[in-house]
Amino acid sequence: MSRVHNFSAGPAVLPLSVVEQIQAALPDFQGCGLGLMEISHRSAAFDGVHRMAETRLRRILSVPDDYKVLFLQGGASLQFHMVPLNLLTPGESADFIVTGIWTKKALVEARRSHAGQAIWSGEEGNYRRIPETVTPSGNATYLHYTTNNTIYGTQFKATPEAGALPLVADMSSDICSRPVDIARHAVVFAGAQKNLGPSGVTAVILSPWALEKAAGDLNPMLDYRLQVEKRGLFNTPNTLGIFALERVLAWVEDQGGLTATTEQNLSKANALYTQIDRTGFWTGHAAEGCRSDMNVAFRSPSADLDAAFVAQANAAGLMGLKGHRSVGGLRASIYNACPPGSVDALVSFMADFEAKNG
Repeated sequence: MSRVHNFSAGPAVLPLSVVEQIQAALPDFQGCGLGLMEISHRSAAFDGVHRMAETRLRRILSVPDDYKVLFLQGGASLQFHMVPLNLLTPGESADFIVTGIWTKKALVEARRSHAGQAIWSGEEGNYRRIPETVTPSGNATYLHYTTNNTIYGTQFKATPEAGALPLVADMSSDICSRPVDIARHAVVFAGAQKNLGPSGVTAVILSPWALEKAAGDLNPMLDYRLQVEKRGLFNTPNTLGIFALERVLAWVEDQGGLTATTEQNLSKANALYTQIDRTGFWTGHAAEGCRSDMNVAFRSPSADLDAAFVAQANAAGLMGLKGHRSVGGLRASIYNACPPGSVDALVSFMADFEAKNG
């Protein structure tokens, strides 16, 4: 077996060392005679994994001591529903910065349970940019935004300024890729399948304000207060996913933490954007100053050439480069675990493709 270069948007590339550790844990976990997927979520062995996953996430992101960390299921999509359900009461509303499909979906869920309004939307321009500033509505309980837009290749380079308004951030596709001030946020959540591990786990970080605001009388699966009380063990958690997440976080720390990952991610992104901008053959989707360091959306001069590029790239062992159907074109997802060598291979392939088709 030979591993190809993986540019998939999610589920995405994992560090090879983590894949090998998962493989080793499947038949016999820590010498207990049972495989990782066979041990109880309440066993001492798994409890150690669970607690270490939380410890590592807190350490990497500098999560304040009075914030709570959960590893839930349902992906970011369930959090679109849980956040307004827990944080809004009848008559209250939330503000949204709509920079892509996922924030738009979150707004729909807020309106389903309570109310919400878009204070900025990039939909008319097909989500090519991030707003420089936003003005809250003045009657919102919190402001929801998506830090990085996987589909469109845009990213907030700084936390939006919203005064004293609590912030809710969907960090699914750039969590643990760069420093972020968690203390400025009321809620942070992220599906694991891009930068934290395989699909099936969602990291949720809750401030004291969020827990105080939570009603505490919801369906148990949807109730932040109960989930915190049970440490995310109200139902059987994704034990394999949490183990993988803990191992990915250990890998991040071994690389040098956020300082090292930020430097490497910027280097990878700069190499790819430099190739896109080099001659005018390629066109990036995101506006200058709004470009993501995680997801690079671009296209060649025609749809036919885009299709040829994907086919030839697949044959050359560069996988997952087809753009999302909402945008078309091409997309390279270069998360933490995407090796610099993979980006180098892609840049070389792009230069060769351009030379033959430009």
